[in-house]
Amino acid sequence: MTRVLIITGDPLAAAIAGPAIRALNIALTLQQVGHEVRLVSTTRAEHPAPPVPMFAVAAGDERGISVHERWAEVVLFQGYATTQFRAIARTDRVLIADAYDPMHLEMLEQGRELPPATWALRVATARDALNDQLRRADLILCASERQRLFYLGQLAGLGRLSPATYADDGDLRGLLAVVPFGLEPSPPVADEGSGMRGVVPGIDADSRVLIWGGGVYSWFDPLTLIRAVGIARAREPRIRLFFLGTRHPGVDEMGIVRESFDLATELGLEGREVIFNDTWVPYDRRGAYLVEADAGVSTHHVHVETTFSFRTRILDYLWAGLPMVVTEGDGFAELVEAEGLGIVVPANDADALADALVRVLADSPEVQSWRANVARVRERFVWEAVLQPVLDAVARPRRAADATPGRDAMGVGARARRTAGVGHTLRMTWHHLRAEGLGSVTSRIRRRLAR
Repeated sequence: MTRVLIITGDPLAAAIAGPAIRALNIALTLQQVGHEVRLVSTTRAEHPAPPVPMFAVAAGDERGISVHERWAEVVLFQGYATTQFRAIARTDRVLIADAYDPMHLEMLEQGRELPPATWALRVATARDALNDQLRRADLILCASERQRLFYLGQLAGLGRLSPATYADDGDLRGLLAVVPFGLEPSPPVADEGSGMRGVVPGIDADSRVLIWGGGVYSWFDPLTLIRAVGIARAREPRIRLFFLGTRHPGVDEMGIVRESFDLATELGLEGREVIFNDTWVPYDRRGAYLVEADAGVSTHHVHVETTFSFRTRILDYLWAGLPMVVTEGDGFAELVEAEGLGIVVPANDADALADALVRVLADSPEVQSWRANVARVRERFVWEAVLQPVLDAVARPRRAADATPGRDAMGVGARARRTAGVGHTLRMTWHHLRAEGLGSVTSRIRRRLAR
């Protein structure tokens, strides 16, 4: 048995999103095979019935995190933990960095609506924090082979592709392992009255429902999808597009949410063919919605974030046995096409997308074959299977071959600045004052106090 500390920056509550879902399922899987686990959130831990011990430790609270870090033999973390806590950056425990979300690429898209100076700062902060964890970690987790190639280049630039790491591990799987997002082994079951049909206005037993799982963010393309629904309704008047969640817990709503609502209203679709759930469905209730859908959809723009993304909502579609329509350009589009799980469409093409929506909602042998393929492929992604590299590492904890005392000696290059504490707060206040003015600083203080 190994004592494992898992750290996430996402809230741990009834309504949780991707990073917390992943952290929770890693914790559950490790606990089920006999390890002792603690799960820490740097925002809040308010799960109504925590299946594993959960704690909230604010970023920068060194005394609070040190209690858990000293208890642990292995520390697995997501996000900014090494720049938020000196105890994690300097730990002598085995350190596993869960880099399944290339946060510097995500910030290129997430920061588009920010003032230029703040956008540049956010990207640089994410880049430096990621480089910092890649330097320090004994094992790095990524979500796909595409990501693995990307991170191998980044690790080479940091000096970690060296004789020490290469000598007994020629493919470097011991340093950089592929651990996709996973799914529960048992598919969801219908629970009458707790999903969409007969509950959500406009969706009844006869509706043909497309579900958009997860949040609406600027790197996605809900606008082309809404236009495609408007085109498709002439051929399939029962079509309904349901956005499962528009408010990510812990993340400010993006402008694309308002743009989507406005476009649906302008086209006369809002509340009829296009329906927005303006909350976030609790994690343990999402299956009731998914199982009542006829197909899953995910549309996005094509850019560098797309190339290395891992759309976790696609796993929910697999879990629920849904055929799907997805945009080309990412790893899951390749999977959908190769395994016959649905239809891959060009980016930003409303007509092609409308044709695909009509096909995926039809009662046809083609759709039945897609459903059969989804059921087959689903088995590859159950949590216990995808987490095998983590299970192996925790069963036999070991430091990386190039590890040195203090960890700061790993790799080369500038160190990341702290992203928590008084110094960080003062730097950020000064930045926003210079870049955006006093009004922006005042509004940010108000939002923080409100949270």
